[in-house]
Amino acid sequence: MTNGPEGTGEALADSLAAIREREPLVQQLTNEVTKNDLANVTLSWGALPVMADAPGEAPEMAELAGAVLLNTGRMTDSNIEALHAAGRAANDLGVPVVLDPVGAGTTPTRDEVHTSLLEDVEFAAIKGNYGEITHLAGKTAEVKGVESVGEYEDITESAQALAETTGAAVVASGAEDIVAGSDRLYRLRAGDEMLSTVVGTGCMLGATLAAFTGSLKGDVTAALHGTLAYGLAGERATDLEYNGPASYRINLIDSIAGLTPEVAAELETGDPVERVR
Repeated sequence: MTNGPEGTGEALADSLAAIREREPLVQQLTNEVTKNDLANVTLSWGALPVMADAPGEAPEMAELAGAVLLNTGRMTDSNIEALHAAGRAANDLGVPVVLDPVGAGTTPTRDEVHTSLLEDVEFAAIKGNYGEITHLAGKTAEVKGVESVGEYEDITESAQALAETTGAAVVASGAEDIVAGSDRLYRLRAGDEMLSTVVGTGCMLGATLAAFTGSLKGDVTAALHGTLAYGLAGERATDLEYNGPASYRINLIDSIAGLTPEVAAELETGDPVERVR
């Protein structure tokens, strides 16, 4: 699977088994568009989803969680308050927090929220598309709504720069996924173009990373294995019959559930993982 031990089928199988063994409660503050899909994806990996996002309850639930996902797709005052409260509560107890900075760079309001979250909360992982990650790294990016457009030849440098400044594992999702730590950098070639035809697949990757981060010790390893597993599930979803984006979406969830430790251990898919540095 890779030119190193990190991306082997056996290593991925161990991580998948850890999720099923621990069954972490993954609290998710997310947008209404993708909430049901995130809950199903989380459950399909073997973790337990909860969508507690009220300002009062959010920090209380974070105290019970194995991981917390902060998805900034919804910019209401109450949700922004809850994002901060849940993130701080998780930090106080050592619960890993994953940030999905939806639409970073599109409006001043989103810029303000993302800046304040990065100042207020310590993140185990940050996941975004090429444009979002480039923007958070302080470089020029073009994001329309929540979609990344344009060319990003320096995405590996941007991802690693953000990892260095935040201390988080950084995932930049695109045609090739980049996983960066302050001292490690990977390029992943797993997935299928059908993922880009379904609204919310990026958010589902965020939920996946939260499930892995809440179950594994190393944040970069969790980000790498979560991204790899999700990409492989995206590929395997095309092996099932589908007629378009709607039926592919169902296949994706089924393929996540079907990517068991036993299946992963036997996978031989070429070289989807390249360690760049």
